[in-house]
Amino acid sequence: MTGYPTARQRLTAELLDALRTDGGVRVVTGEPGCGRTTFLDHAAHLFRAGPVRHVRAGRVRELDDALRTAAVAGPLLVCVDDAHLWDAPSRAALARAAARVRRTGSRAGLLLTVAGHRPVDPEFADLPVLRLGPLTPGDAALLIREAADGAVAPGVRDELITAAEGNPALLLTLVRRLSPAQLSGRRALPRPLVDGEALAGVVGDRLPGPGGLLLTVAAAAQATGEEDADADLVLRACDEAADGPLPELLARGEGRLRFRSALMARAVYATAPPGHRRAAHRVLAEAATETHDAVLPLLHRSWAVAGPTPGLAAALTSAATDPAAAAPPALRRRALVRAAELTPDEAERARRHLAAAEQALLAGHAADALCLLDRARGRSVPASVRGGAELLRGAVLLADGPVEDARESFLLAAGLLAPTSPHAAARATLGAADASWSAGDPASCLSALAPAHTPPTLPLATACVRVPRTPASADGPALRRGPSYLAQSPGGVGGTPAARAGAAAPHAARTARTAAAATPPAGDLARDHRDGMRAVLLARFDLAAAPLRRVVEHGLHGSDPDPLLRSAAAALMLGDVPSARRAGARALAAARTSGSAALEPRALEYLAYAELRAGRHQLARTHAEEGLRTAERTGQRNTAAHHHAVLALAASIEGEADLVAEHAEAALRTARRHGLAQASTLAHWAAARADLGGGRPREAAQRLGPLVRPGARRGHFAVWMLAVPCFVEAAASAGRPQYAAAVVEDFALWAACGADPQAPAQLLRCRALLAAPDAADELYLRALDQHDDAADDFERARTGLLYGKWLRRRRRLREARTRLEEARMGFEHCGARLWAQQAAAELRAGGAAPPAVPATASGAGELARLTPQQLRIARYVAEGATNREVALSLSVSTRTVDYHLRNVFATLGLRSRVELVRLVEQEEKTGARL
Repeated sequence: MTGYPTARQRLTAELLDALRTDGGVRVVTGEPGCGRTTFLDHAAHLFRAGPVRHVRAGRVRELDDALRTAAVAGPLLVCVDDAHLWDAPSRAALARAAARVRRTGSRAGLLLTVAGHRPVDPEFADLPVLRLGPLTPGDAALLIREAADGAVAPGVRDELITAAEGNPALLLTLVRRLSPAQLSGRRALPRPLVDGEALAGVVGDRLPGPGGLLLTVAAAAQATGEEDADADLVLRACDEAADGPLPELLARGEGRLRFRSALMARAVYATAPPGHRRAAHRVLAEAATETHDAVLPLLHRSWAVAGPTPGLAAALTSAATDPAAAAPPALRRRALVRAAELTPDEAERARRHLAAAEQALLAGHAADALCLLDRARGRSVPASVRGGAELLRGAVLLADGPVEDARESFLLAAGLLAPTSPHAAARATLGAADASWSAGDPASCLSALAPAHTPPTLPLATACVRVPRTPASADGPALRRGPSYLAQSPGGVGGTPAARAGAAAPHAARTARTAAAATPPAGDLARDHRDGMRAVLLARFDLAAAPLRRVVEHGLHGSDPDPLLRSAAAALMLGDVPSARRAGARALAAARTSGSAALEPRALEYLAYAELRAGRHQLARTHAEEGLRTAERTGQRNTAAHHHAVLALAASIEGEADLVAEHAEAALRTARRHGLAQASTLAHWAAARADLGGGRPREAAQRLGPLVRPGARRGHFAVWMLAVPCFVEAAASAGRPQYAAAVVEDFALWAACGADPQAPAQLLRCRALLAAPDAADELYLRALDQHDDAADDFERARTGLLYGKWLRRRRRLREARTRLEEARMGFEHCGARLWAQQAAAELRAGGAAPPAVPATASGAGELARLTPQQLRIARYVAEGATNREVALSLSVSTRTVDYHLRNVFATLGLRSRVELVRLVEQEEKTGARL
């Protein structure tokens, strides 16, 4: 079974594990060509617990004999392929046998496959169903490599994967139809790449006749690019009764009609005669005119014509770019691509492809946006369009590509746009600064932000400045509702410590608030953001406060996601965490309301960083888990890397070393490939903090030393200072305080900026760690007093723990117990389990044990023996989730879920998921909390 898709291997192994553990039945289904038979063969190949029996159609007695044998002889896997082809009496007997297996807990596993393009037969309707999804891009690439028997150009491979939509049979059909010259990219691919003949070859004789309701549903889905269609629209177009019977290929739900198989929908449309297709679109256009805005009826009209139609293309473009239209970005993108196809003029066609790319990016399809940008080229394309394309390309690469490449695209865009569109050129320069920031290049960042006549300088004070990655403007060059090109999340955990002008310069902050009363026009906001960010980098906080405050106020007074994202970024630069959280939450809501999927992971990143700044690590974790899922879904690997870094930092507080390692490595994989110096530094810091929490100060100091001490390996200029308190603690605990003295003085400059509310207390703690005994006592007490002014249980508990250790070593046991108990309770309050164990160990070493906590008060019982991550996984599994579903929910790998679940079973002495469900239910009934 070499070359079998990796994702399917995991799915098969997970299925067999469930069958071996609990016994049972699964009905495996999927659309034509999905590989049901191959999946069944692979399951049979992997089954090692006992023999495998393949039962063919109608042989019910053979099935009964196999199940009786399993009851006596031991585990057995019974495989039945294409059970829907059995006659009705045999299907009924098969269903009775399956029900008996489930009811009696037989030691046999029963796998049935049925077609997925039609309803599951009533006999099998109550059995658990496993639907095979499309291949992952990685698995599809592996299949192409094996099927092509030669070199396949990367561009050809990517186009084949996109065209096949993960269907293995269709993918193989496409590969076999191409010549070696076409596969290698030396000859052009046929157009269309997927035609009716290819689709008919996959679906076989299942196709219905042309016309009618099926073709109308397929045409409606073809026009919008969605998997289903508005039921009222389709039935009105076909003059069908709303409650009439449907063909078995269709399903109805929540006012929508859809094909049970997306491949069947494509095949029905592609194999219909062109005249029938155009007729279907004409009736849909007429029906859509009654209840929809202009985009949908015009889109159907465009599919009802053949050849270039400039007038219709112009009308379609106007409707798709109308800010008042209710159409989501995906539909606007579809309309603009169709308008470009109907446009004979090359320059105008390029403009429409650029506008479509903007909407594709907003809809969360970065790869599609890049493909459309490639079409926005040509000899007669004006510089403004080429500049707009490079501006958008820079935004795509900033979220998902090498950031230095993004910077060059932004700089090229700035040069192309400067003569005709100065506002767009300003956005491009902000994008270049943002890319330089992510790459850890402060000189390039200042260079991009500097006025043309002012040579930038980077003062020494910038070494202690923490500046977030800046969101810049937001309307695209072609559309008012364009994507937030430069609206990136703040880089790093703390926002911009030195940018907290309100703390560093109170008078300047008051002046800024007064100046903010007159909110600037939207066109001036990019300049305000540029001026504020440049002033922060130059440590001129008095000049930074007023422009950044105007950016904050402007965003919070509106509901457009782009200004809200810029507002959140500026608030973090000012150190105004409440405003940053408010703006980030509003931006997230606005992005969801407008269907701007690409903005969701960025808004969630703002929220995650703001919660970390506020010391709410578990809330940060919640936002980052959701942000990671949306970033991966929308193809934003750089944004995903920052979410991984947040999750690693949160896990380092909660003491989950395996999660820290997994998320840190995931962040580093992308950081190394794309030059993300900031994400890399955060990931290393998280790993070091996990070492420190686990009682490994020497390892923590070794990790952090290169990041915080001067030299070529020093971490990102905006992040390394955040890790200094951890390094000082690690060096002092490892008996090497002399290595930390120099960085403490650098940290003192940072704390003096007033940018980070935790920094003054952390500085006093660092000085106490390095001080002589006669001075350390007062420094620790002053540090604890400072912590009272900045609500962060974790940092205060760390200072209390270190002070308690210091007191215990000096035999001041009563005082030590007080401080250590406070620290233990603080760690428990914020979920820092390993740190709480350190405090408890110190209490025991001092002759006192922490008080026992009643089980009902602590959420104990058997489940209290699990780690926080094990508890989360146990709860999901008890609710019936598969390992894969748990992994998706928690943004971890299935391997991590497998590892934790094995530990859950070992810790609790369980043998199956059934026993875990019973234990969870029992403890919930008795009041134990998960």
